[in-house]
Amino acid sequence: MTVNGRMIKDQLYEQFARVTKAMANPHRLELLDLLSQGERTVESLARVAGLTVANTSQHLQVLSEARLVRTRRAGSYVYYSLADEGVLKLIRELQALCRQRLAEVDQVIRLYFEDRGQLEPVDTSELIQRVQARDVIVLDVRPFEEYCHGHIPNALSIPLEELEQRLSDLPKDKEVVAYCRGPYCVLAVNAVKLLRSKGYTAYRLEDGVQEWRIKGLPIVVGESPQ
Repeated sequence: MTVNGRMIKDQLYEQFARVTKAMANPHRLELLDLLSQGERTVESLARVAGLTVANTSQHLQVLSEARLVRTRRAGSYVYYSLADEGVLKLIRELQALCRQRLAEVDQVIRLYFEDRGQLEPVDTSELIQRVQARDVIVLDVRPFEEYCHGHIPNALSIPLEELEQRLSDLPKDKEVVAYCRGPYCVLAVNAVKLLRSKGYTAYRLEDGVQEWRIKGLPIVVGESPQ
């Protein structure tokens, strides 16, 4: 019996297309990016993404059918997370490819960051040395639940919406390096802008927790003593 090569190829590429079809939606791509920070409920994802719960649930169903996310149930809540590390790498590689190949992506990024004078982020290796020397404060400005799912060692958690009210927690005699969800997240940019307006010497770390993890650097899970 001979193998029908055309039929096999058609079947394979149909399965490959399931993944690309599931990702071919800006809201679903954002939901995957949010889930890279840790598991969330539908309600939590809807709130952060600015979607209705019903719409978010529909998008998650599509992602689940493509095996890009998985679920676990805890009481009456269903928690979603990325299916595995491969999905995270796919998201990051897609983002990098789009920035490389699509001028529009780079233009949007440059417009946002240049307008705020934040194009020069702190280098990861430099930050590690400065953390070890204890001459810099690492500030995690993501929501606290994301911080608990995983954060850079010795990072202080002050969500962006609380930052102005908690400035007294940050001594002005040390530089502050803020980070958030990664190179395409604006939370750290806005945090640096606020800190500089209040007289702090502040910079952003372009890497987020998952970029830090991909580089093989340690991540702390759970709440750290403040």
